[in-house]
Formats: sequence, C-alpha cells, structure tokens
Amino acid sequence: MHGEVVFRTRHAHDAAAGGQVQAHRRQCRLRTTTTRALDEQHNQRHGAGHDQHAHRHNQEFECLHLPQTHEITATQADHGQRVDRFLAERIGNLSRSRVKALIEEGHVTRDGQPLAEPAQTVRPGSLYRVAPPPPAPARPQAQAMDLDILFEDGHLIVLDKPAGLVVHPAPGNLDGTLVNGLLAHAGEELEGIGGEKRPGIVHRLDKDTSGIMVVAKSQQAHQILSDAFVARDLDREYLALAWGVPNPAEGVIEAAIGRHTTDRKRMAVVEPRSRGVQRGEMAGANAGKHAITRYSTEQVFHGAVTLVRCKLMTGRTHQIRVHMAHIGHPLVGDPVYLRRIPAGSKALPPELREALLAFPRQALHAASLGFLHPVTRKKLSFRSDPPEDFQNLLGVLGCNRL
Repeated sequence: MHGEVVFRTRHAHDAAAGGQVQAHRRQCRLRTTTTRALDEQHNQRHGAGHDQHAHRHNQEFECLHLPQTHEITATQADHGQRVDRFLAERIGNLSRSRVKALIEEGHVTRDGQPLAEPAQTVRPGSLYRVAPPPPAPARPQAQAMDLDILFEDGHLIVLDKPAGLVVHPAPGNLDGTLVNGLLAHAGEELEGIGGEKRPGIVHRLDKDTSGIMVVAKSQQAHQILSDAFVARDLDREYLALAWGVPNPAEGVIEAAIGRHTTDRKRMAVVEPRSRGVQRGEMAGANAGKHAITRYSTEQVFHGAVTLVRCKLMTGRTHQIRVHMAHIGHPLVGDPVYLRRIPAGSKALPPELREALLAFPRQALHAASLGFLHPVTRKKLSFRSDPPEDFQNLLGVLGCNRL
C-alpha cells in the first residue's frame, strides 16, 4: 500500500439525471416459436456462405430478432439436474448464465408457475417454459450528460450518482442511463468490458438511491474490482432515514435475501440456502443468499424517525431497504418496502409528518466508498454529502450533524 487518497464532495444540486437451436436430446420435446419472415430475410441477404460469419452476425443483428419462447418437457432421465443447466443444454443458444438470469427475473415457469431458484432440481414430467423479454440494444448509445466525477484515471472512474438516474439500460429504460452517459464521457474505453450490456459497471445503485459508485475503464480493473466486491475487500457506508427508533441503537442484521415468493419485483428475507446438502429443492424453493448489514444510530428525531449509518458486509439487491424493513424500520419514502406508515409517526408535528410522507423516494445515500486502486494499489477513499432533497428533509427535522 502506498498511502491513502481521500476525496470529498458536497452537492449544490442533483445532476441531470439463433444461431440455430441445437438438436434436443432423445425423449425431450422442444417447441420453439420463431419469426420466419426475419429468418427468410436473413438467408436471402447472406446466402449459403453466411455460416462462416454466423457468430459475428448473431452479435451484430441480435437486436433485430424477436425473442424465442421455448417449451421443454423433462423426462425421468433428467431427474436430479440443476434446472438452469438442464434448460441451457436443451435450448442450445442460451448460455447457462443467461438462463439463470431469466429465472431470477421471473421469465421461466414450471407447469405455469414461476421458477424461484436456478439451483432447483428438474422435475420429470414437468413442462418448462422459457420466455425471454425483448432484448435491449446490443450496444447502448452514447448520450452526453452532466456527470459528477470525483476521480478518474486510465483504469477507473468514481462518480456521485444523482437520485433518479438508472444505472444501465433495461426494458423500460433503454436510454438516458448512467451507462449511456459514461459511453459519451469515456468512449471506447468502456465498451465491451466483460461483454456486458452495462459496460464497466462493477456495482449498482438503485435508480432512486444517490451516492458514490466506481466504474471500471479497463478489463483488468473490472476484474480486480469485481473480485474485491465479492470478497468484501472494500468499505461501503450509506446514510438512511428510517421510520422508528432501532433497539438496540446499533447492531448487525444477518438475514438471507431472495426473491419474494409472490411478487417478483420485490426482494425479501427468506430461508438461507442449506449447506452440506445438494442445492435445489431440498434447500428450499426460494432459498436466499447470505446477507449482512451493520447499522448504527446517528440521530433520532422526535422519537419517531432515525438517521442511521449502514455498512454493507455483502452486496445483495435492495439489501439495506430489505433488512431495515425486516427489523421493523423501513426507509422513509420507500415505494416498495414501506407497506404501512408506522404508528409512531402520529406523534410527529403535522408539518414534519407531512414532509416525511411526501418524500418521493427512498431516503438512502451511498455516503462513502473506500478501496485499493486495482493497479497502483493505493488506498482511495471517497465521501459525499447527501443531495439537496435529502439535506432539505434533514434540515426540516433539525438534523445537527452528518
């Protein structure tokens, strides 16, 4: 380690925000719906010799083809296989990782019911249906936007993301995302890292969560930083405004997180995956991933609302929001996990209660990030004060420190 560099910023305002299907195995029925018109146009355009360039062509024209829906009936010979491996092998033109993602996103069903876990074992006789959504553009377009860059060199960018900015393109948000802005800012340096549609993004923040993020500009940096996140070899702290007063004032929330059993858009605290047994249904149909959040109380307002500092020991989807709601202290403004207004809020002065209930997003800010530079190995530390809307709310509450 060659010393530590600390950066701090304060907001004045928020920034503007297939190929062919392989032959199926015996005793396995595969029915695929295709778009014949597009296939005929493709063959006429490229002729008999197009097979030599099939892989490149499929990449370049992937977004021109409508997604295929696959239906597969499992047999007794398939019993005991992981369902994501089974489906990937039968379909042929979808990788196992892609099938896994489709399962986690709710696009795979078994006998008409959504699959909850890629590691489930195959049920003989069941009908599996894989229905990929329409693909996002293979390469996001560069779109210039104002970015609050805290640090940049040839390997990475650290920035302060405003609330309201989606990180990467997805159905419903195909452009105007952080990735679009990064492509305009850094150009070819960001494209193609890891072959992902969100080039260089090492970790995510939810659309309406503000704060510090690190983005890789090189393949080397991307791999090293990704490994650091997996190994928890970095420091991440968030500021959150939660309903109620946590008791004890500081503690550790250790509870596995997985998809909600009925609402696929939500995460929930669920039973953890069992260890020492084969993954799959024996470990629970909706087994969750290990998740740990440390929290400490910063300031309590009127005995009804608390500013807490949360440190992530793992990085699961919606982790802080799910964990705080799980212990009975959902975040102010959370549109997903705040299911009812806590009774203690009635003790607040009317103007304060109204301001809290009117806050339009989860009151969550990624306040600090520290890690070793993937190449120079210098310790980098970044701090950011909450954005204007969050600070205004804290001002109304009478916050006297951050």
